[in-house]
Amino acid sequence: MKSKSDYLKHSPISRLPAIIYIIFLFLPFLLLVYISFHVTIHENRWTSVHGSSTYVGQLTLLNYLHVFQNSALTASMINSVTFVLLNILITIPVALLAAYAFSRYSFKGDKHLFFGFLVLRMTPPVVMVLPVFLLFSALDLINTPFAIALAHCLFNVPISIWVLESFISAIPKELDETAFLDGYSIFRFFIRILIPLLAPGIAVASFFCFMFSWVEVAFARILTVTQGKPITMAISALFSYITDVGLVTAMTVLSIIPGALMIYFVRNHIAKGFIIRQVS
Repeated sequence: MKSKSDYLKHSPISRLPAIIYIIFLFLPFLLLVYISFHVTIHENRWTSVHGSSTYVGQLTLLNYLHVFQNSALTASMINSVTFVLLNILITIPVALLAAYAFSRYSFKGDKHLFFGFLVLRMTPPVVMVLPVFLLFSALDLINTPFAIALAHCLFNVPISIWVLESFISAIPKELDETAFLDGYSIFRFFIRILIPLLAPGIAVASFFCFMFSWVEVAFARILTVTQGKPITMAISALFSYITDVGLVTAMTVLSIIPGALMIYFVRNHIAKGFIIRQVS
């Protein structure tokens, strides 16, 4: 016979709080998707193109069609993907080398330097905007996705070092020594042995880089004036005296898709990485 505790554990009532939380979590997103497929403003732009009028509340795909027909909106999506990928490609190698040094070697002031990296990560991005703008203006990097990717490294490199250092410390140091005795160079050791073992940690670090870079606004607003605007700037530019809510929600839904895809493809590494990070 099942005990009373087993019955409560498997009863629908025990799942009710989780169900309520999931509904609460996804309800705004479902409402967002619903609005994005409806006309929310009287507009003549589609009448001239498609030869038929639309009315408020009509079910339509025109909002998404307008996003892809607007060169500024499509360019903003490409820009966002570009500087996020650039940021990850710059951050991970730099953070990996630094994390290996912190994990395997001891030097004077290493703990203070490591703590300083974390303090830098906790600094609000807006504090660094002016000096970064002046520096990048002198280097003629304004209005480029590379500028935003490089600026985001100020905040993504420290957190990536912190994440990767704990993963490297969980790997026995004897593995390094054995590889070097077998004739492995430091480069070959990293490529053939260390990086495959650090796949969960790299996934976690990349996830943090993506989260920060994809939604960051301060650097994007200052370092992009006419070109290179990311998707966050494009969405904010859609708000005006008369806002096309359907178009805004369509653009917002499209901005969520890359993040959802990344989480889907690296979900196993992220889950494994957080477990290792917690144990270590």
